Amino acid sequence: MSWRSDVAPTLNEGDVRLRPLKASDARAWQEVRRRNQAWLGPWDATVPDEGVRAGEVPPSFHAMTRRLRAEARAGRVLPWATEFRGRLVGQITMGGIAYGSLRSAYIGYWIDQEFAGRGVTSMGVAMATDYAFDVLRLHRMELNIRPENTSSRAVAEKVGYREEGFREKYLHINGDWRDHVTYVLLAGDLPAGVVAGLRAPFCCKIRFPIQYFWSGRVNREASLRFTRVP
Repeated sequence: MSWRSDVAPTLNEGDVRLRPLKASDARAWQEVRRRNQAWLGPWDATVPDEGVRAGEVPPSFHAMTRRLRAEARAGRVLPWATEFRGRLVGQITMGGIAYGSLRSAYIGYWIDQEFAGRGVTSMGVAMATDYAFDVLRLHRMELNIRPENTSSRAVAEKVGYREEGFREKYLHINGDWRDHVTYVLLAGDLPAGVVAGLRAPFCCKIRFPIQYFWSGRVNREASLRFTRVP
């Protein structure tokens, strides 16, 4: 069983692949979640009326996929498995998809701690954002992140999202209502595309006065160019 490919398309960039979640992912997904409970638990969404308390294991894979499948069929969600070199290492979900005069959505994500810091999540978020702008023709994308989740905030900034503001007790996370920082990217902010922006070297010029002696002449400006390797 899987979602229709036209609901959650497969997206590829280098070693990173986003593809629809499948029933056959259950064992691998549950194993990743089990090994990463301490790593992921503090950031897991919970539902107040379901009685899940902080530190408890979130709903099962099958319960989660039933919920996501219903939302996907209604056009409100796009759920992806994140693969790195063919191995399931996380999940990216685009939710709250709205059309009409709003045309926006948000993206949530998690990754196996073993693969954190390798650019996998950043590339996945970039691919999902490009799909939102180029295919779904959305106007605004959001990432809502707990202020203390520095790793997740680093992903947002690396991809090109900008911090917009603070939302008090915005989402129920790990058993309570938690404050969040909202990061935003608008269609057209990165004209070449989000993936292209992530792939491109980061260059900047720093201009500052320096003094040097050349035939008795002093005080010229110099420029330095820095390049970041992705």
